[in-house]
Amino acid sequence: MERQRISSGSAFEERVGYSRAVRVREHVWVAGTAPIMPGDADPPATAYEQAQVCLQIIERALVEAGASLDDVVRTRIYVTDPTSIDEVGRAHGEAFATARPATTGIVTQLLDPRWLVEIEAEAVILQR
Repeated sequence: MERQRISSGSAFEERVGYSRAVRVREHVWVAGTAPIMPGDADPPATAYEQAQVCLQIIERALVEAGASLDDVVRTRIYVTDPTSIDEVGRAHGEAFATARPATTGIVTQLLDPRWLVEIEAEAVILQR
C-alpha cells in the first residue's frame, strides 16, 4: 500500500509534520484548510469569500491526488461565529452541489484570528 503525500509548500507543514492531503488507494484525506493567502496577505473579509479560498485550496489538493470535488464524501466545517454558517454553507453548496457530502459544522476558535472558517475533506475515488 503506497501513500501519496500532497504538499501545499507551506513551511507550517514541515514544522508540524503534516501534509495538505494524503492519498492511500482510492481514499484521499485533505487536512483542515484555512483561507491562507500568498505571502501571508490578509484573507478576504467575508466568511463566504474565505470559504471559497478554502475550497479552492482543497480542490487543488484533490486534483493533485487524482480526485475532484465530486469525489468528496465527507467535510467538516469549522467557523468562529455560528452566524457565518449561512455564508460558508452557500460556498460549500456551490462547490459540492453534485457530491453533497456528509458534513459537520463546528464552532471553534481558529489558529489565526483573521480566519473565519476552516474546512477539511475526505474523498473516495470511484472507477469512472
